[in-house]
Amino acid sequence: MKILLRFGVIAMAWACPVIVLGQEPDSPHINKLEELVVTASRTAQKRTEAPVAISTISSRTIADTKANQLDQLLNKVSGVFMVDLGNEQHEMSIRQPMTTAGVFLYLEDGIPIRTTGVYNHNALLEMNTAAAKQIEIIRGPASSLYGAEAIGGAVNVITVSPPATPAGMVSIQRNNNGYTRGDGQVGATFGKWGVIASGYYANRTNGPIQYSDFHKTALTLRVDGRLSDRLTSTSSVTYVNYYSDMYGSLDSAHFAQHNYQTPYSFTYRKVAALRIRSTLDWRWSDKASTQVSVVYRNNSVGQNPSYYISNSRTNPLLANGQINDNSFHSFLGLLQHRQDFRFLRSRLIAGASADVSPSSYWAKYIAIQRDAKGNYGSYTGSDSLLSNYSTGITNLAGYVDYEASLLPGLKAVAAVRYDYFHYGFRNFLPPSASTGSPDTRNDFYRVTPKVGATYNYKGIGFYANYSQGYVPPQVTDLYNGVKVPYLRPQTFFNYEAGGWLALLRNKLYVDWSVYRMDGTNQIINVRQPDGTFVNQNAGKTRHEGVEYGVTVRPSEEWTLRVSGANSDHWFVVQYENGKNYSGRQMAAAPHFILNSELTWRPNFLKGFRLGAEWQRLGRYWMDDANTVRYAGFGIVNFRMGYTYRAWEVWVNALNAFNTYYAALATKSTYGYSYNLGDPAEVTVGLAWHFLR
Repeated sequence: MKILLRFGVIAMAWACPVIVLGQEPDSPHINKLEELVVTASRTAQKRTEAPVAISTISSRTIADTKANQLDQLLNKVSGVFMVDLGNEQHEMSIRQPMTTAGVFLYLEDGIPIRTTGVYNHNALLEMNTAAAKQIEIIRGPASSLYGAEAIGGAVNVITVSPPATPAGMVSIQRNNNGYTRGDGQVGATFGKWGVIASGYYANRTNGPIQYSDFHKTALTLRVDGRLSDRLTSTSSVTYVNYYSDMYGSLDSAHFAQHNYQTPYSFTYRKVAALRIRSTLDWRWSDKASTQVSVVYRNNSVGQNPSYYISNSRTNPLLANGQINDNSFHSFLGLLQHRQDFRFLRSRLIAGASADVSPSSYWAKYIAIQRDAKGNYGSYTGSDSLLSNYSTGITNLAGYVDYEASLLPGLKAVAAVRYDYFHYGFRNFLPPSASTGSPDTRNDFYRVTPKVGATYNYKGIGFYANYSQGYVPPQVTDLYNGVKVPYLRPQTFFNYEAGGWLALLRNKLYVDWSVYRMDGTNQIINVRQPDGTFVNQNAGKTRHEGVEYGVTVRPSEEWTLRVSGANSDHWFVVQYENGKNYSGRQMAAAPHFILNSELTWRPNFLKGFRLGAEWQRLGRYWMDDANTVRYAGFGIVNFRMGYTYRAWEVWVNALNAFNTYYAALATKSTYGYSYNLGDPAEVTVGLAWHFLR
């Protein structure tokens, strides 16, 4: 537990702070102790009764930030760093290194936006942020309720409900880096039915990096109905169409020279995502309710990926690549019942779900033409299939969550979930080391428990929990070779404690968490005696840290928020391509993350706001061998806005001092790689709120 000793003094100095960004009240008091969350138990409860590290990004924070991508919101939360890979593409770090691994779960209104077993990297670009009412983030495992992939954390985007009276908004914004975006929202309630439509269109051309154009359309329609005094319904349809040039990263020479040219001129990523959800909620009484949800998801990710391009060994003017497509469509059913009891003022939540998600993948070879400078200028397609397979993924699950008030102020929680996964793999090509394994079926089982408790007394509270998170092997872990390896789910064991306090008549709010998480059965590529490499459950990792936050509001005009985390991530057992990295720090694992923000709302100019934000990412190793460090970065953002009657204008100056930095820096056997952070970006926006 060296991380706890190293940073214990810092944690105590901050009163050991998990920042919760609630809706700020009109008074100078910070009423975060009464804040409601839904993600911690799948039903509404006070944040102070949830024995987890959970944070809320409120509707007011969303409205004030005017984010054009989600990292500008999520990075305000302590212990969270969403890596901007350009055009809403991302990696994530929540109690894990910055990674593309499937150790984070992304939800919309409590429903995963992608199925388990299919690569979930970049899933958040399929969100419609124009429809977001608030965002809740759980740090640490949540598999006892949500199942696979909820290991490092879970992000739940909660959509806005229809307004009671007709209301609407249109806005336009543009910045100096070629980005333009238009948003719109309109809704009303007619008798027993409420309707709201939200969407945006974003486009970037001639960005700071060569060949970095993109465009995205996101639309959400939500209909809420009160069918009777006891029966309500919520239905929504979300469609996202996304395209981005895949310009890749800069090598060390380009990065050192501030050279934004890229050798890739035709690589791309395109996504089409459709989600349809309908929920019926029957209220038996004030103490009991039942929900039934049905969900359909249809998702396609097509790529001409830069990371699959390899130069010819015989001709320097040629290279090899591929065009691929990974698609799935899902049928998901969810049943949940809530029952409150007088005994110990307890509550029981029980549910079951069934997810059937057929998926397919194909890849075709392309021959790439290369010039003498190393630029990839064009390519010739072919009918040569590199991969062509389908996988039927079925997940059946049941869960129970029970909480009881044992003593005044003391509440205990216990939860358990059972998951069954079935993979049915079918290869349409002859099995080989490159085309994949023969037709195969695999089954996985997992029981995931959680226990925890909270204690509250006069504005001071504490919590502790033991929880587990897991993820079954991904399709690509199992079926990429001639033989299917025997693999078990990767499992993480989490121990944490934390608390919160409100002082000075609630003008000061502090919360904190301390955790240790051990990863086992992690899948690594192990060299065999015959010289070949096979995926095995042979890896072990350890993750430790403290997360802390302080919110101070001395008056109606001023608010200061500080969110931070100190952490260590290292390999207990790790072998990669015959090399032993056991005992070393994990790559891309910053030891320090800080986000602080000062906001001013002067009383003499109602509707005006001015904010200054500092984002700091500490140093980290660029490779698992721990040979080279990246120093990290610090950037400053300014945001100013003014609302007058139905009109709103704002100016956001992000990276205001034009700091040159890499959002992500790595080293591999192929050399150094730097994903360039956006240079200084000034956005001007105008909104009109009508029908209000």
